[in-house]
Amino acid sequence: MRILFTIPHYFAPTREGKYGSQRQSQEAARIQAIANCIGNLQQLFGQAQYVTSYYELVVLPANGSQDIEIDIVVCTTGDQHVLDRLPIPSQLYEHHSTHAEPMLLGFECHQVLSDRLGQYDYYCYLEDDLILSDALLFTKLNWFCAQTSNEHLLQPNRYEVCLNQEITGNPLQKTYVDCDIHPNFSSNYQDPLDRPLIQARIMGQPLNFYRPFNPHSGCFFLNQVQMQTWVKQPYFLDRDTSFFSPLESAASLGIMKTFKIYKPAPRNANFLELQHFGDAQTKAVLSTIERAKAAAAAETFDSITAGDRFD
Repeated sequence: MRILFTIPHYFAPTREGKYGSQRQSQEAARIQAIANCIGNLQQLFGQAQYVTSYYELVVLPANGSQDIEIDIVVCTTGDQHVLDRLPIPSQLYEHHSTHAEPMLLGFECHQVLSDRLGQYDYYCYLEDDLILSDALLFTKLNWFCAQTSNEHLLQPNRYEVCLNQEITGNPLQKTYVDCDIHPNFSSNYQDPLDRPLIQARIMGQPLNFYRPFNPHSGCFFLNQVQMQTWVKQPYFLDRDTSFFSPLESAASLGIMKTFKIYKPAPRNANFLELQHFGDAQTKAVLSTIERAKAAAAAETFDSITAGDRFD
């Protein structure tokens, strides 16, 4: 199996940066994030995997049953990147330099995928702070398509690991961060009520897959038939940024228009997952929940005291 991974990457600090890639204080974190992103892909699917034998004093190849070859292409713009500071060898990836607007780099990745159509079995997109750790990712994707069809696309759940005891009471927690959004945000592009649930069993375990109102995962993994289908659509490479922002649109809008997107349901969320570097989204979501609870409590208190005054 041949797999192509494309990664949009930039680091361009601004005075009021909204994303980690725009904050000067995040430089070390961005270096670590993309190093982990690329390094884990090579550890999972690269050729340099071995098992040692103290008895025979040899080093032997491992995981040959995967029979996977990967290419990793990192798309950048100008000198707005940290590739020259990564603690990993540059031969682990291909650097594709462009003159694109930083926020539109995801669409440059789409172009690379399109240019190499027909050369790979899977065509993949990963934001530069996502970390894969599932060696059976493509086995699971193949299985899902066999159970459904190439019109159905299974997306992983993104999670963060957070030290946040003061909010949850737990010293360490794993939180899935792509929580559902109001249906109106994606209703122009998909109908989650069309076959909303797929049930299956694997290794004796029941699994549920649902159509999320929020299809975003910061990535996608398309087999060759799916990639060919997407490229033929009139909106391919139209650079539509109407789904939240250019970043979310590059990762999710095109595939949402083209396929019926599913994710593993919360009861079996870890069937297909990947890690988002850091814990910024977890803290933001939990903070929003706490503020909403406080506001609701204050509103209830005000209504009660208003009633007392009326009486």
